[in-house]
Amino acid sequence: MTRFQAARGPLALALALGLLAHPGVAGTLWGALGQGRVVPVPAARLAALAGQHALVAGLGVLGAAVLGIGLGLVVTRPAGRPLRRLVETVGAGLQAIPPVVVVALAFPALGFGLAPTALALVAYAVLPILRATMDALDTVPQDLREAARAMGLTPLQRLREVDLPLAAPVVAGAVRTAAVLAVATAAVGALAGAATLGTPIVIGLQTQNTLSVLQGAAATASLAFLAEGGLVLALGAPARAARATA
Repeated sequence: MTRFQAARGPLALALALGLLAHPGVAGTLWGALGQGRVVPVPAARLAALAGQHALVAGLGVLGAAVLGIGLGLVVTRPAGRPLRRLVETVGAGLQAIPPVVVVALAFPALGFGLAPTALALVAYAVLPILRATMDALDTVPQDLREAARAMGLTPLQRLREVDLPLAAPVVAGAVRTAAVLAVATAAVGALAGAATLGTPIVIGLQTQNTLSVLQGAAATASLAFLAEGGLVLALGAPARAARATA
């Protein structure tokens, strides 16, 4: 299956959900269902929120990738192996904490807005990347490492020339999975005052405007599927190994 073929499904869902979030479509559908006349969220407002949503999700994934890959490299080196169990335990503990709780705990230090949301996404997304990095490096054939050592390559050269190229596809798949999780979860940032696609959901719940909730949810799902399809095109379809470790 080519990248384009693998991306067609997520991109088609992104388009369908994006149309559902559009005020013209959502308002017409809402009226056809006999739910009364409600003012939908304007398209320009949704587009602006989508940009902020993508920004905070991107920051969260970037932080998770740096932390997850970095720690994965450290604990798979001989000097760092004693720390592996501790790192895995901490990573699992971070993912077990709901993002909304991380946001609430970060309020005193970081205040409202983007920062606590990005921190929550880092905590939530780091474990799949960490596990994939460790597992991918663990499965590099030992005979290739021995051959590289016999050729006189230093440990850093072996890491750069042997380990990382072989581990890269699995790690990329984990980053892709983490990115989709981050986009889907970034809506909680609205509770911290961050402008995301969760904002119409929160406002809709507060004002009993179910149409606003529908638009925010559909737009969030659309952006998540768009991220999935875009990353499939960029990184390739296979990510089964990474998903299995998530």
